[in-house]
Amino acid sequence: MHILTDKMDQTIAKIRDFLLAGLGDSMPDGVITVIILAGIALTACVAYWVCKGLLHVLGIAIDRTPTKWDDDLLDDRFMRSVSMLAPALVVNWLLPAFMLASETGYIRWIKVLTSFYILWAAVRIIVIFIGNVYTAMSHRKRTRPYAVKGIFQMLKLIIIALGVIVAISILIGKEPVAILTALGASAAILMLVFKDTILGLVASVQLTANKMVHRGDWIIADKHGINGEVLDVSLTTVKVRNWDNSVSTIPPYALITESFRNYTPMQVSGGRRVERSIYIDMESVGFLSDGELRRLAGSGMISSDELPKASRVVNLTLFRQYLDRYLSTHKSVNQSMTYMVRQMEPTPSGLPLQLYFFIRRTAWKEFETLQADIFDHVYAVVNEFGLRIYQTPSGHDLRRLGRGDFGKAN
Repeated sequence: MHILTDKMDQTIAKIRDFLLAGLGDSMPDGVITVIILAGIALTACVAYWVCKGLLHVLGIAIDRTPTKWDDDLLDDRFMRSVSMLAPALVVNWLLPAFMLASETGYIRWIKVLTSFYILWAAVRIIVIFIGNVYTAMSHRKRTRPYAVKGIFQMLKLIIIALGVIVAISILIGKEPVAILTALGASAAILMLVFKDTILGLVASVQLTANKMVHRGDWIIADKHGINGEVLDVSLTTVKVRNWDNSVSTIPPYALITESFRNYTPMQVSGGRRVERSIYIDMESVGFLSDGELRRLAGSGMISSDELPKASRVVNLTLFRQYLDRYLSTHKSVNQSMTYMVRQMEPTPSGLPLQLYFFIRRTAWKEFETLQADIFDHVYAVVNEFGLRIYQTPSGHDLRRLGRGDFGKAN
């Protein structure tokens, strides 16, 4: 490789000497310099189009491969950014070889500008490639849910920051390490300026590593009034579309330092919990007569083998047993999860009888429909056991009480 480089340098020196010998007597040095610069610029343009053509052929080959990862990583935008690097490399290589030592005054600034361009092109290539890696992950079903956007954004910021430091070192002629040392003295100020960015990076890493939240998750953060689907998790914000179609944003570290609920595990578990009570009027609780027991057995509310054991049975007891059997045979109730009917502590509004079970359907609309169907049946069957649901008297009830027509038909 070194031998090839030396031979190319010797060839360039011969071309330079030929131009100076052939044009030096007839043209001023300034004109010769312009001609050489024009030739270098033309060579740089040729290098750009040659590189672009080669990368275009490479792009066609990539499109024909069976895998799709290379399509996302090496897209047209990445190829164009790589081809833009070729002319700067050509200029940076040919310029010092063709120019004389007496011309270093303005050649230095041309080299500085060329170095800036190379640095910009290199940073752009790396940033585009990092963005393509994130795009490739977002296109894959397995990696799409991971909240890694903030990490990729931070990588881009680091690359851009390093590019700025190198650019300053080129401009002032000092090593990048010296600039980093100077920045270290002002670390406290930088920490203050980039506080949200740093906290966002740490939070993004924690959210991803602990699998706390992904795009598409249903989360609730009561303190921030959030109840909806996660649209995006970036370096500085978590964007959530609430169920009223409004969009809320909170910083990622708020999900780390404060409590929130993620309902996605519930959605994939195959059961959504119902924990709901009906309030029984305690004055309606009592023993059932033999005739009432036979009526309940005839209508299927209790089994016939319970009749001999049912003397002096409380109607609320049979009602709880009936509801327990009802839940155990209902096709929408997940029998592999806990289900029960339990009596809670009495309240001034009646005796709470709570139904605790899980419905197989977790989608919101289906869940609400099935839950309503179950409690419609509960409300309809409670009177069969001689029980009443407690209800606070309404204005209509008070007017009937004033007229003394309770017990009459409406």
